[in-house]
Amino acid sequence: MADPQSRLIIDLKAISKHYGEGATRVDALRGVDLQVRSGEVVALLGPSGSGKTTLLNIIGCIIDPTEGRVWLDGEPVYENRWLRDDLRRLRLDKIGFIFQFHNLLPFLDAKDNVALVLQLAGKSAGEARRRAIELLDYLEVGNRKDSMPALLSGGEAQRVAIARALANSPRIILADEPTAALDSKRAGIVMDLLRKLAAEQDACIVAVTHDEKIYDRFDRLFHLRDGRLEDQEGSKT
Repeated sequence: MADPQSRLIIDLKAISKHYGEGATRVDALRGVDLQVRSGEVVALLGPSGSGKTTLLNIIGCIIDPTEGRVWLDGEPVYENRWLRDDLRRLRLDKIGFIFQFHNLLPFLDAKDNVALVLQLAGKSAGEARRRAIELLDYLEVGNRKDSMPALLSGGEAQRVAIARALANSPRIILADEPTAALDSKRAGIVMDLLRKLAAEQDACIVAVTHDEKIYDRFDRLFHLRDGRLEDQEGSKT
């Protein structure tokens, strides 16, 4: 659990998102407030269509809310409009993404999958590869740095994907079903690793999951129902 005095990394206020108008209007999110501090690992739970992925994508600055305010790492990012011109740069600097399926590029080996993110951020090829190898070693998969994705096990590939998400030392890590493709043992290992990363990197992690076997690895569980957010006790936020 994060220290109550730790830095507020995600601060969402009155976030709403709807699609369409009139009879065809769909309210994906309704007045959602969410605060996550450094060191915290939190889960977004709920049935399909409840708004989990929409909320994750708003935090990730991939889609814009219809209404509300977004602050990330102490910076105002959205208030009825985007306050940053270069959202791509914002994502590169502050946010790492982990997906259900590792989404590694099949024509690059493990280290170059990680290094690519650093090169996109302006690092030289040599510097990017050195940092990539450091991360793979940190995640105990450095011995597979020259392996192509097709030759990695599911757990190894997910660790490479986590290294890629950490490449630019983001303060926010967003994970969409990060353990769905893993068995119970590997899922537990990945979640313990994410908890370690949140603490050691002074970051926060928000994960969308249906995976009940990892619920005990989260500091807080938030339930989305009909676009509204409830905490683990079921009280509306």
